[in-house]
Amino acid sequence: MEGKIVKGIGGFYYVKTNEGIIECKARGIFRHKDLKPVVGDDVTIEISNGKGVINDIKERKSYLERPTVSNVTQAFVVFAIKNPDLNYDLLNRFLIICEYNNIKAVVCLNKIDLASEEEKKEVESKIKAIGYDVLFINAKKGEGIELLKKRLKNNVTVLCGPSGAGKSTLINTLLNRTHMKTGEVSEKIGRGKHTTRHSELIEIEEGFLVDSPGFSNITIDFIEEEELKYCFPEFKEYNNECKYRGCLHYKEPGCELKKALEDEKINEYRYNFYIRVLEEIKDRRKNKW
Repeated sequence: MEGKIVKGIGGFYYVKTNEGIIECKARGIFRHKDLKPVVGDDVTIEISNGKGVINDIKERKSYLERPTVSNVTQAFVVFAIKNPDLNYDLLNRFLIICEYNNIKAVVCLNKIDLASEEEKKEVESKIKAIGYDVLFINAKKGEGIELLKKRLKNNVTVLCGPSGAGKSTLINTLLNRTHMKTGEVSEKIGRGKHTTRHSELIEIEEGFLVDSPGFSNITIDFIEEEELKYCFPEFKEYNNECKYRGCLHYKEPGCELKKALEDEKINEYRYNFYIRVLEEIKDRRKNKW
């Protein structure tokens, strides 16, 4: 029997199959292979003595470590447009993670009632210019929710973004029920409290939502400097056009991307952000040695 792991707690895995959700344990062979089933895995199971056993894990299309979930195809990158103010550096880091893992990112800007039309247009213009869709929502009032639901079909969608952006409220609104507790935003620090305790897939609109604790604060220290440029979609047409193979668009001569920057074809803020992250990666490598 085939199915998908939708929840894992304390060594038990809950697998959705055509015959319903079956509680399973994993075979010991996975420990010897240094392989552990995770939420999102497509698996083959068998029923033995009334209990489910996971026999095989199918090849993963994508894999996230924080939260640990596989086969994600889409990310709703949820940020408040106000309270707290939109942090572009943090937004860019989430977008890098999505690109690195080959996950389609859709930027969802919440709390739109707090922003003027001019502010919304300015933010939308900046984000669309680097190749990402922008959806404006009000999770509490249900505004923009139907557009999000249409994008859930045939996808495994993860919600990511900083604490206080409204991810829990958004899931509750999408499901039209209280799925998880929501944390109040601290007036002192402008961040929300972590309220989610475990990862699971929630079936909705012929797709799945990932309830993703721990995906509020992210690091990108696992990305190598040679890989970073591929995490910026607007760099794509220039990556193989430079004078030197393997150009990092940094200090190399004959760099086509830097020419495009001078011609204002590349966003200066995004390029400067890329350089800052590249230098972080280079410093990390030096410190390792």
